[in-house]
Amino acid sequence: MSFAPLYAACSMWVFGAVWQTYIGSGMMRPGEALTLGPVHAAHCHKPRPSENIMQEQKMWLRIFLTLTLLFSAAAGIAQERERGVIPNTVYVGADGKFEADPDTVLVTFNISAQNDTLQAANDRAKQAAEQVRDLLRKNGLDPKLAQIGQFVVSPVYDYKNPKRKLVGYRVNSSISIKFKDFAKVGPLTNDLFSLDVTDSQAVSYILEDMDAAKVKAVEDAMRKTRQLAQAVAQSSSHTLGSLSYASVDVSEPGPIIRPMMKASAMAYGAAAPPPAPTEEFTPQKITVNSHVNALYNLQ
Repeated sequence: MSFAPLYAACSMWVFGAVWQTYIGSGMMRPGEALTLGPVHAAHCHKPRPSENIMQEQKMWLRIFLTLTLLFSAAAGIAQERERGVIPNTVYVGADGKFEADPDTVLVTFNISAQNDTLQAANDRAKQAAEQVRDLLRKNGLDPKLAQIGQFVVSPVYDYKNPKRKLVGYRVNSSISIKFKDFAKVGPLTNDLFSLDVTDSQAVSYILEDMDAAKVKAVEDAMRKTRQLAQAVAQSSSHTLGSLSYASVDVSEPGPIIRPMMKASAMAYGAAAPPPAPTEEFTPQKITVNSHVNALYNLQ
């Protein structure tokens, strides 16, 4: 398709607008002869002052420059569009996805200990950490698998006192552990609930082998692009050829987090506590999305 007629029409419109502005400025009246210099035609009116002639020449210079720029831009756009179109090809885009079962569980929780003195708070934190290690061993997990994210010691003040009296020290640390056996989630979280030094538990289901899921999502998108291209080829009496170009974009989902509120074991008395919140439920699938743009040849 040629855009030359469209650009010519736009150019004539701009020329007419500038011409009407020129006439409306009072520098030239309708029916008056066009003056390009100090020499006038025989049927012209009497010569104008030199100032009007200079203004007229400047106006024509502006018109000439405007049209030159317009035609140059039109030619550049036309050439760019011609370069962007590849004959006998079809460009299609499609979304793909792959749903995978999580293969790893991540349990995170905090250890918090407070006492009147810094030494006492530190000793209490050491006891809490040893309790957690024993709890992990009880559930068949190696304490070396657990990782500590932070260890913070902070003073505790009584803000009701105008002098902000120091009343003690608090030791906080965050712990996380990954494992593959989902059956251990329920017993582990129940045991963590029973400790008076742990809080802010969260269970996350993640996919460690994310690369394989990404490949599956891209394969799904590529299959859809070929189906779309095949439909275009058939409707245009062509045969779909080979792939000429493709761009791929994959979005990686974050972990599926399940926050768990701490419940006191004393609240149940002698009765057995209810099952863990995760028991008898299936972990949510992890969805990996992709988008593919593809250019196919037509034969």
